[in-house]
Amino acid sequence: MHRFVLPYLWPIITGLLLASVLLLAFPEQLPNPFRQTPPVTVETPPIVDPPPALVPTTSNEPTANRPAPDVRQAAPLTRNQGPASYSNAVNQAAPAVVNIYSSRIVERDQHPLMSDPFFQQFFSGDDATTHQRMLSSLGSGVIVSNDGYVLTNHHVINGADQIQVALRDGRETLAEVIGTDPESDLAVLRIDLEDLPVIELADSEEVAVGDVALAIGNPFGVGQTVTMGIISATGRSHLGLNAYEDFIQTDAAINPGNSGGALVNPDGALVGINTAIFSRSGGSQGIGFAIPANLAHSILDELVTRGRVIRGWLGIEAQALSRELAASFGLRTPQGVIVAGVVSGGPAAQAGLQPGDVLLSIDDQVILDARATMSDIASIPPGTSLPLTIVRGGERMEMTLEVGERPVPTNATSADRQSGS
Repeated sequence: MHRFVLPYLWPIITGLLLASVLLLAFPEQLPNPFRQTPPVTVETPPIVDPPPALVPTTSNEPTANRPAPDVRQAAPLTRNQGPASYSNAVNQAAPAVVNIYSSRIVERDQHPLMSDPFFQQFFSGDDATTHQRMLSSLGSGVIVSNDGYVLTNHHVINGADQIQVALRDGRETLAEVIGTDPESDLAVLRIDLEDLPVIELADSEEVAVGDVALAIGNPFGVGQTVTMGIISATGRSHLGLNAYEDFIQTDAAINPGNSGGALVNPDGALVGINTAIFSRSGGSQGIGFAIPANLAHSILDELVTRGRVIRGWLGIEAQALSRELAASFGLRTPQGVIVAGVVSGGPAAQAGLQPGDVLLSIDDQVILDARATMSDIASIPPGTSLPLTIVRGGERMEMTLEVGERPVPTNATSADRQSGS
């Protein structure tokens, strides 16, 4: 029996001896009933009252218990929450937006051989009428009074021999041109129909960037169309579109044929007359411009009551004053404009202004922007006396000028405009 046990006994004894040696060499591995092993826990915030704030220290080390920053809260918006649909605004405004079709007869370019008497003998005199052709264009307009007055763009009806107006309800009629103002690109028509839908005019001074805007017109002649966007900017100028610019910019889609149409607010009131777009393709790229309703209203009143728009005029050609030019004239800041030219017999010439003078202020108002100053002068009644401050030959001078009436320009069209005509 011992012969069978001994082979198993020696490995057990050897293992016990090896374990004893290891425990004597590493006593810290012995179990200690008085030592507490920290439990493994998941970090969760305790549900207790927050501790008091710690006193800030000058250490650069981050602290986890700093107080929340004291931020300023913006006041709530006064405008109402936007509706889910603008159908009420469209129903209010769209009936007053009309389609305008203008046409004129132009001479058709003939083949050079037709000027040769040899070939002319083969054609009768009646064929001379074939050298003329009808040129049509389309646009939009807005009915603004029960008397049948319609606001549109000057470039929509410029040079037209016949103007046809089509209402949303299907009625069509010929329109009479009451007056045009090329420098603001506005025109007033009149139609003789009963029970006309009329749009309400909003105060365009209250228009704010971010307001919802709806553009209504006749793009590409497909029929009355409504597009939506927001007011992207106000007071846009220096665009080279008109002589007097104070545009409302919108990203509502405006395309050829929309010119003269309505830009309305969510209540369906007119805030502007759609006029032009900036585009590389000829279609809408989200940069459209509208003439503010307040300006359109004033032009409407003058064209109806006076037949023309009367603007103040100085009779000078002005050039912007750069910093380098200002230094050459001995000025510390580039304020004012250089008188580059003086119209013979105009108000400036009669007052003694000369080319090369630097115009610093008008009526004690410092000139900071030449175009803005021109718009301010345009609103001054002709005959008003204005004190001027100029610099001539390095010396400051004072003089008085009597404002004249701006003459009607012979050509106010702009090749830079992408419009609906």
